[in-house]
Amino acid sequence: MEISGIVSAIVIGAFIGVLGRLVVPGRQHVGVVMTVVIGIVAAFVGALISHPLGLYDTKGITWLVWVVQIVLAALGIAWYDRRKRR
Repeated sequence: MEISGIVSAIVIGAFIGVLGRLVVPGRQHVGVVMTVVIGIVAAFVGALISHPLGLYDTKGITWLVWVVQIVLAALGIAWYDRRKRR
């Protein structure tokens, strides 16, 4: 992976984190930096999960990959919020 791919993955991951936070109902006690970190991790893991499933084999935008990444980000944010409250 080239540096441009890594930078774009970080930017997309930040966006995924914000979308994942919007999906989780209620108020979350998760900071902006942690939201971005969770989004980046969700973007990478979502890409790793989606590739073997063949979700990249589409023409145009890979919407299903985005859905997988956003769901993973939402789960990560919900998990981190519950962990932090304890």
